[in-house]
Amino acid sequence: MIGRAGHALHWKPVANGAAHAMNPEPLPPPALPDDAIRGVLEQRVDKCGLSPGMVVGVTQGGRRSVVAHGAADPAARALDENSVFEIGSITKLFTALLLADMVHRGEAALDEPAASLLPPGTRVPERHGQPITLLQLARHTSGLPRIPPDVPPSSPEPYAGYTAERLYAFLADHRLARTPGDGFEYSNLGAGLLGHALEMVRGSGLAL
Repeated sequence: MIGRAGHALHWKPVANGAAHAMNPEPLPPPALPDDAIRGVLEQRVDKCGLSPGMVVGVTQGGRRSVVAHGAADPAARALDENSVFEIGSITKLFTALLLADMVHRGEAALDEPAASLLPPGTRVPERHGQPITLLQLARHTSGLPRIPPDVPPSSPEPYAGYTAERLYAFLADHRLARTPGDGFEYSNLGAGLLGHALEMVRGSGLAL
C-alpha cells in the first residue's frame, strides 16, 4: 500500500487517580485515493522508468481497490487486477506471518528446534550444542548460508528443482560457521527450511 509517511495519533484519556493521563495510540495512516495512487504510478513508470508497469492493491476499512499502470513489457497487454507477478522474497514475510499464526494457535513454538519438525533421522546442524530454532530461521540468525552450494546463483529459477531430499542431504553434511543466534546472515536456504518445517506440521503445502 502507498500511504503518507508517519503515523496519526489518537489520544484517549485514562483515569489515574485525581489526574488523567493521555496515552497515544498509533493508527495507520489513511490510504491515498485511487487517483493519487495512479499519479504515483505514472510518475514512477513513465517519468522515472523504475518499472515497465506496477499494480497497487489497497484494503482498508472494508474498502478494496486495485490501481494499475503500464505493462509487463512493451509487447504485453496492460496490467490489471488479474496480472500475475513473481513475488520472490516477499514470501519470506508470509512464511514468518504463518509461523506467528501457528505459534498463536499452539501448533508451533518459536524456540522449537527445526529438526524436531522434520522426518525422524533428519540431521540439522548444530554448533556448541545449540540447535537451530524456528525463530532463528525467521530472523536469519540460524547460521545457515544464503544459498546451498549446489545451487547456481545465476540460474533464473534456482530453487525450482530443489527437492526436500537435496535439502536433507545438504543439512546432513553442513557445518555451521557460527553458533545459531549469534549473528545475522540473510539466508534463502533458512527461509526455505522454515517453510518446509511448517509444512510438515500442517501436513500440507503452504497455499499463499
